[in-house]
Amino acid sequence: MKQQGKSPQYSDKQPASSQAQSDMAKSNGMLEQEPCDSLSAAFARQMRYSLGRDELKDHELYLAMASAVKEQMLDDWRNTRKQDSLYQRKQVAYLSLEFLMGRALGNSLLSLNIEQEAREALLPYAIELERIEEEEHDAGLGNGGLGRLAACFLDSCASLDLAVTGYGIRYEYGMFAQKLVDGYQVERPDRWLRSGNPWEVRSAVHNVTVPFFGHTRTYEDRDGRTHIRWADTHDVLAVAFDMPIPGYKNGRVNTLRLWKAEATEDFDLDEFNQGDYTEAVARKNLAEQITMVLYPNDASENGKELRLRQQYFLSSASLQDLLNNWVNQYGEDFSRFAELNVMQLNDTHPSIAIPELMRLLIDKYYLEWDQAWKITTSVMAYTNHTLLPEALERWPVRMFEQMLPRILEIIYEINARYLDDVAHHWPGNSEMLRVMSIIEEGDYPQIRMAHLAIAASFSVNGVAGLHTRLLTEGLFKHFYQLWPHKFNNKTNGVTPRRWLIQSNPQLTQLISSKLGDDWTKDLSQLKQLNAYVDDTEFLKQWRQVKQENKQVLADLVKQRCGVEFDPNMMFDVQVKRIHEYKRQLLNILHVIHLYHQIQSGELQEASPRCVLIGGKAAPGYAMAKLIIKLASNVAHMINSDSHMKAGLRFAFLPDYNVSAMEKICPATDLSEQISTAGKEASGTGNMKFMMNGALTIGTLDGANIEMLQEVGKEDFFLFGLNARQVDELKLHYNPQEFINQSPALESVMHLLESGHFNLLEPGIFDPLIASIKSPHDPWMIAADFEAYRQAQQRASLAYLDHKAWTQMSIRNTAASGRFSSDVTIAGYRDDIWKA
Repeated sequence: MKQQGKSPQYSDKQPASSQAQSDMAKSNGMLEQEPCDSLSAAFARQMRYSLGRDELKDHELYLAMASAVKEQMLDDWRNTRKQDSLYQRKQVAYLSLEFLMGRALGNSLLSLNIEQEAREALLPYAIELERIEEEEHDAGLGNGGLGRLAACFLDSCASLDLAVTGYGIRYEYGMFAQKLVDGYQVERPDRWLRSGNPWEVRSAVHNVTVPFFGHTRTYEDRDGRTHIRWADTHDVLAVAFDMPIPGYKNGRVNTLRLWKAEATEDFDLDEFNQGDYTEAVARKNLAEQITMVLYPNDASENGKELRLRQQYFLSSASLQDLLNNWVNQYGEDFSRFAELNVMQLNDTHPSIAIPELMRLLIDKYYLEWDQAWKITTSVMAYTNHTLLPEALERWPVRMFEQMLPRILEIIYEINARYLDDVAHHWPGNSEMLRVMSIIEEGDYPQIRMAHLAIAASFSVNGVAGLHTRLLTEGLFKHFYQLWPHKFNNKTNGVTPRRWLIQSNPQLTQLISSKLGDDWTKDLSQLKQLNAYVDDTEFLKQWRQVKQENKQVLADLVKQRCGVEFDPNMMFDVQVKRIHEYKRQLLNILHVIHLYHQIQSGELQEASPRCVLIGGKAAPGYAMAKLIIKLASNVAHMINSDSHMKAGLRFAFLPDYNVSAMEKICPATDLSEQISTAGKEASGTGNMKFMMNGALTIGTLDGANIEMLQEVGKEDFFLFGLNARQVDELKLHYNPQEFINQSPALESVMHLLESGHFNLLEPGIFDPLIASIKSPHDPWMIAADFEAYRQAQQRASLAYLDHKAWTQMSIRNTAASGRFSSDVTIAGYRDDIWKA
């Protein structure tokens, strides 16, 4: 049995003073290092020695520049890790199955303040920086808002000088590449690593082993204590790859540690020598499958099993890494571990970290259950990202029995002890025990991961005011009654570095010409822009920046879609994951309405508009894919009709990603945030558009509500039912009544039902038509259509007055400071992490 005891290094004293930390840092060789080469010198060296060629292509120039920029971060990165390893402040581990990082070069140049040096280094090669930036493949390690939020949070943590490490998976293939074939989505592998990743560093010293399968055994130690051993496991090696996350002009470089799965041995040599090559390498292939593909399609049993393996692999590897760091520094005394560590669970995906931490503390470090549970419940914090009950993860108990038997035992023990608390709060109420149990009983028992996360976390937060209220009043109301102190709200935000300063440099320059540069570190200063809404010259410059950005987007649409967008028309944009609750279908119905009006000569006093929709549908989501097909068919009908050209253009942008959004949000006039009220947790695209001066047409859903509060009703096109009205209408919803009351919707439905958009493919849109007309439609498409149409008409008329529209645009940017992820992370820091 291992004995606990304080390492000689460890002290109960308070953290050292700044001077003492500095002296300690110097004694460890952390400061006073030789300065690294200039960027130009590092770039020249990379060109000469690393690539070893005289005639270089654009991609090789990018690789050389990326490697040179990474060099500029190495000393700060090393110093950051060494200082953080002293545990003089609380360490935060951010566990997420997704990190939608996008491209790193531009962000790194901005944070290090060396963009001009990069341009000068490229002068001898007669190539622009923007051209080589286009050579970088998006790090597509996420599938939508959840992953992009994680990336924004890491940026803000570094920029606020917080000791935060991101933990994720190094997927060999990221979010699939989307192609449209005859209007249908076709998924292609996203080989984002095909040319290597110059930003990563393989850190073999941090490799750990993750167990799967096997069985458990009970044994007694010499002191008569009973222990559990997880035996005969199929182990997988977790290999650490680190990526630097630089803070904005502050010298801190945090780490994103991504785990890659490899076999513990390449193959069984005996089997190989006996001629059974296939069997010899089977285990290697099985291990490496874990990190092969981002979010496998879980429509099949194999897909579900692989996703669970990914979640446990991430959680186990990350926790072992954290505990190894602690033990290396302080030995096996965990008495202050909770005081100096916190783990933020980004949704339920990494919530399996809870029983895994218990396993490691009990089985490896021999803590008693109560000791381990006190630590676990003091370090785990859970962020919920959904209001959809079907999106709350459940895993079959039988899958755990086979794959993770020790983890299942611990979950059963957690549940038994937790239900004792429930029974004390609601004595004699067996129904409450059933509802709140972590184990959902039945013919096929399931493990409710959200219940596990709430039971074991000291903090549970929603991501927008409405979202948190609906969680505590609905989805998690019983948990709120039991533990009201756990629940809090942290409205999401987006990093202004990427989503304004980097993606919209011309607007950044214009703002700085009036406000100076301090606003880039304190976005609340954007409110000062309100002083210039009547400045004729400033309005003219603001419009000019928007027009130039619109031309960039028009070029992108032409390149990818073959559709001509006129920058003088209103740019009406909806880009996000394709899902029924986000209601791209409602948007398409309105486009059909405009098409019908132009055809019939009824469209009057309206702004010509270019409508853009983009986003990916999950591979197994048939209705979402059908919405993409409808958008494609409607776009073809509109763009092939010469009568439409002056008034309406429509395109579906394939393969929407972070880099595309960097061109889309600065160019957008009207941002579509039209989810059914009570369904969107927060949204972050809405914030990016607002920050860049787009006006929002939206419902009272998610963070739209707080955006409306900041900017005011005059500068926001509000429509639709609120969350309470949606719930009330469900009881007696009759879509046909709403269709009958709206001549516009009647005409649209007639065109759809007549097959006008699918003459050669009869019946293909029948499921969409049926969903609109179903009294069980939870998305209330028909109910909200007329209000949406009227809000669109108000937006169209408003756009005719260019001065007034520009003033509204400025006021939106001025009001966007609250939605910086710096503000959000400051809230996590102060209220949850206590960092």
